[in-house]
Amino acid sequence: MSRWPLCSLWGLQGVPVRVIAARTWKSMFQDRIFGRSAELGFYFLFALFPTLFSASSILGLAARSAQRIYDRLLDYLALVIPTAALGAVLQTFNETTTAASSGKLTFGLIAAIWSASVGISAIQDTLNAVYKVDDSRPYFVARIQAILLTIALTVIVTVSLASLLGGDFLAALSHRFIHEYFLGSGAAIASRVIGWFVATVLLALAFDLTYYWAPNVKIRCWHWLTPGSTIGIVGWLLSSLGLRVYLHYFPSFSFTYGSLGAVIILLSWFYITGLMLLLGAEINSEIEGAAAEMRLASASNLSAIREDRQPQQGNI
Repeated sequence: MSRWPLCSLWGLQGVPVRVIAARTWKSMFQDRIFGRSAELGFYFLFALFPTLFSASSILGLAARSAQRIYDRLLDYLALVIPTAALGAVLQTFNETTTAASSGKLTFGLIAAIWSASVGISAIQDTLNAVYKVDDSRPYFVARIQAILLTIALTVIVTVSLASLLGGDFLAALSHRFIHEYFLGSGAAIASRVIGWFVATVLLALAFDLTYYWAPNVKIRCWHWLTPGSTIGIVGWLLSSLGLRVYLHYFPSFSFTYGSLGAVIILLSWFYITGLMLLLGAEINSEIEGAAAEMRLASASNLSAIREDRQPQQGNI
């Protein structure tokens, strides 16, 4: 990781793309990205159900209609999460919302924040390895940052799901109140496109915010929609779609793992999520590393040229 980060990672400073790809591939094995992705997948699974428990407790105490709204928001996760795994998540969510009390609310919030922050702490450790930096932060400082990042990411994900719901809601209103067919259809399409656009922007924000705050980088520079986050998001969406297609045509998880098939599928999806997150960070790190090495090489060549000129000037 360079001490002077680039203001824009899209300008490769003359470094060929194949060099970045080769460096990234080599660093993926040196940093044990595949093993660390499995670690992140476990922590993601560990943090999921306490988070749903606390969310359902809050909504259960607030209003029953809010529970149905949150249930609708979770339905949009079917776009990326396989159906069997999402069914297990929704079933757990519905079971925990049947009996919400203040005691469960308090315990759920504490468990959710703590367990989720443990997952973010794992991301911190992994990104430190990816960016080749040591974590010199005190334990409580790192944990407070993990908790704050957890809250921020939770809000971002919730708002992104709400934007999809809002787009569909406005589309339904357009069909209902705009009687002109083409005008109503155009308004409905525009509403859904805006909802998807907002969700995509928020997803990029979640990736970039994680890359900005999680590693213990001394000099930070905010990058909006970096090459790493772009490839990570596209890879995550394509991998999630590929997993759904695979499970549709080859439903071997149910035969192999039986009743645990849904949990294994969910864990596999979390593994893919962690892998794409770390891949994006690895790409960003190698771009900065390659650019820093090129700057050092240019500075060394310039110094050598100046040293060669000095004796010549002395002879004159």
